[in-house]
Formats: sequence, C-alpha cells, structure tokens
Amino acid sequence: MIEARHISKSFGDKQVLTDISVKFEPGKTNLIIGQSGSGKTVLMKCVVGLLEIDSGEVDYDGRIYSSMKIKEKRAIRKELGMLFQGGALFDSLTVQQNVMFPLNMFTKQSFKEKLERVNACLERVNLADANNLMPSELSGGMIKRVAIARAISLNPKYLFCDEPNSGLDPKTADRIDKLINEITKEFNITTIVNTHDMNSVLNTGDKIAYIHEGNLWWEGTKEDVMNSTNKELNEFIFSTELTKRIK
Repeated sequence: MIEARHISKSFGDKQVLTDISVKFEPGKTNLIIGQSGSGKTVLMKCVVGLLEIDSGEVDYDGRIYSSMKIKEKRAIRKELGMLFQGGALFDSLTVQQNVMFPLNMFTKQSFKEKLERVNACLERVNLADANNLMPSELSGGMIKRVAIARAISLNPKYLFCDEPNSGLDPKTADRIDKLINEITKEFNITTIVNTHDMNSVLNTGDKIAYIHEGNLWWEGTKEDVMNSTNKELNEFIFSTELTKRIK
C-alpha cells in the first residue's frame, strides 16, 4: 500500500495541492482523475518522488519515502515500475534492449537471466518474438505494450501509469486497460493510473480519487462514480463524455 498524508505542493505563489490524504491499495487499479491543471499529475509526481513535497509524507508499506535520503530512496525505486505517457521507448534500441534496460541498471544478473526475464515479460504482453523490432516498426498499441513489459521487468511492487491510453484508438485503449488491470491483480501490484479517460474509469476504477483545484474532492469506485451527487465530479464526467461523443 502507498499512503499520501496531508500532501501540499506549491510552485512559487501558486498552490497546486492542498492537504491531500489518500490511500492506494495493492491488487487494485487506483485511478487519479481530474481536469487539466487540477493537480493530478503533480500528485502522482509527488508520490513517486519526482517532486519534493512542501509538507506531508508519502508512506510505502510503512516506509516514509518522502523523508528518506537518496541512497534509501534508491532501494525503493527498484520496486517501482513506470509507464510513461507515449511509452517513452528509446528510439535507437530494439524492443529487447528497451525491456532489458532496467535489468541492466538495477541487477547483476547474467545476460541469459536477463534475456529470460525479457522474453517472459514480452510473452505476458502478447509480444513474443518481437525482440529485434525497432520502436519505429511498432504500432501505438505495441509501443504501450513494450512499455508495460519494461515497467514490469523488475517485478515491481508499485506501478505508476501516466495517461496510458493517450493517442490510442478506443479498441486498443481498452486492451491496454485490460492488460494493466490483469497484471495488477495477477502480481498484487499497487497500481496508480493518472487518467482523464472515462472508459478507463468505468472499466478499471477499483478505487478512484478525483482531484479538483488541488484538493481531494471525491473518492469511490467505478460502481460509485455514476451515482455520485458530487457536483464538480458529475460536471467533469459528463462534460468528458459529451466531448468524446462530439469528436
């Protein structure tokens, strides 16, 4: 479990997050949703340690991550998997080299051991035998699946996904949602997904935190979200759905 307690963050005179407390549970797809500029991306970056918080603390299974020194944080970072927006593959590396990259950085395994792990991860995302392909030869959905394989290569306890469906058609986006959800439950990972995709919310939202103007405005599940009486949440949900229909 990851727990954020009383997180506040500002940039200069602009207060971006105000006293946010939220728990992200293992074996569940935990979603952070909100309008652009609401603070959801900043919250994820604070939780993962990419931004220093002004006050509060971030707890990884009883370990106060936000108070740790760099060497202590490095040990926890080996337990993190990251799925970046757009996939963020290295263009000059093959699929195999991309997935192997974290293993080269954080393990002392032999090449044979690393290759076995790479192949297992690629098979898990239905990309067996794609080892020697270059990113330029992949579709958008394949890029995301390679990025997922890379993110799980170190058997992470915690998985962070930033807008995993951006740029994908609805059918491919559904497949990525399903894959992230399956892997989360299969390996009991604490998964945190930053998204504004309402299909993701309704399909995979085991737990949802809605951020509004830097505040935690609503919490619930995918079953709760459509029955909510929260005015701002409803406006966000239905304006998002309307925008999708117009497009």
